[in-house]
Amino acid sequence: MSDIKEEDWNLPPCKYECEIRPKCYCIISYGLVTNFKMSLFVLDLDHTADIQIHAWGDTLTEAFEQCANAMFHYMTEVDYIEMRESYDIEVEGHDMVTLLYNFLDELLFIFSAEPNYIARKVKIEEFDTTAFKIKAKGFGEEFQLGKHPQGTEVKAITFANMQIHENEGKCEVFVILDI
Repeated sequence: MSDIKEEDWNLPPCKYECEIRPKCYCIISYGLVTNFKMSLFVLDLDHTADIQIHAWGDTLTEAFEQCANAMFHYMTEVDYIEMRESYDIEVEGHDMVTLLYNFLDELLFIFSAEPNYIARKVKIEEFDTTAFKIKAKGFGEEFQLGKHPQGTEVKAITFANMQIHENEGKCEVFVILDI
């Protein structure tokens, strides 16, 4: 934990959206063998067990920050999170996709483990796109039932359909969270 500086109190504008994605499970049962051909019956069951975050920014750093903020803001209402303390994290990956995954996974871990820290804002202080390393700081407090409305629990970050698009003037990331 570290101190919060005056410039850390400024919240960035919201540059993300979340969409609930149906998860389709296939239940396969085999029918009778007729003339040596197998009949196959497939039943799709819709189940809203995923959410897709689409975050963007002028830079890849901003897009990653927005994605982290979106994850926390999906867990509870942002207006109830006070910036009482900060929490430092360091992550690395072997490419940009694993770096994004590890970044979000580490933030989810600090929420899931004691003291259940939830960030109102996540700020990346160092972003090395060649060595695939991030040093970031989360600004928030311990999550407390009664104070923070319980949103949807995020169980895991997934690699499913994870996308990073880096274009001049606009960078975008797409991440699916298991809820």
